[in-house]
Amino acid sequence: MDPSNIALLKTGTHYFLHFVFPVFIALIFYREHWKKVYLILLATMLVDLDHLFATPIFDPDRASVGFHFLHSYYAIAVYFLMLFFKGNIRIIGIGLLFHMLTDLQDFYLWQH
Repeated sequence: MDPSNIALLKTGTHYFLHFVFPVFIALIFYREHWKKVYLILLATMLVDLDHLFATPIFDPDRASVGFHFLHSYYAIAVYFLMLFFKGNIRIIGIGLLFHMLTDLQDFYLWQH
């Protein structure tokens, strides 16, 4: 496959998982309040603010998970513990963990 097509597919997959797939999570697990849940899931993307403390801010050859402090394995452990709470804390934990999975696939499944 042409490298430009792979790059397009990688980018499309990344943004689909960040912006579209959370709608399905909200609709399947929180149908009554799906709009609120979707907005919370989108808000968890603020976790990427930790990229602003790195030089360069974005490096396609660097995995976010394990590098940035809000993408650290310690932070991921906290996000996992959030699943054991109820309400919005659990939803935030789901969003943060899904964000980490999205970033992992973005780096490890698309190596060239």
